[in-house]
Amino acid sequence: MEPLSITGAWAFTPQVHGDDRGTFLELFRGREFAAGLGHPLEVAQVNCSVSRQGVIRGIHFSDVPPGQAKYVTCVSGAVLDVVVDVRAGSPELGRWEAIRLDDVSRRAVYLAEGLGHAFMALSVRPVHRGP
Repeated sequence: MEPLSITGAWAFTPQVHGDDRGTFLELFRGREFAAGLGHPLEVAQVNCSVSRQGVIRGIHFSDVPPGQAKYVTCVSGAVLDVVVDVRAGSPELGRWEAIRLDDVSRRAVYLAEGLGHAFMALSVRPVHRGP
C-alpha cells in the first residue's frame, strides 16, 4: 500500500503474473491490506459501473455516519480517478489527487471514510443498456 498525498487515501498496485494463457493477479488480500493500513476492510457492497469515453462521474462520498470507505479499481479500459478530501473540519479540506486506474497496471485506490472520489472514463467502451 502506497500512501497518497491525502491522509486516508492509499494506492495499491498488485503483482500481475502472466504467461501464454493470460494473466492472474490478487486484486485484494485482506491480511496484507490490514497489515499495511492497520485495520481490516469489511466489504458491505460491491458496485460496477460502465461509462462511455469522456463521461465524468462523481464526486461520490458518504457524509452520514457511519460513512463508507471505498476500494476502487478499473476492471476494463482506463479511468482517471480523483480523490478529494470533503471531510468537514479537515486541514486538507478541498485537497485532491488524481491517479490513473486501468486494466494493465491493475492499480486500485483505497479511500477512508469521509473522502470522496470522481472519475473520468479515458477509454472507449460500448455501453450495454440491460437485457
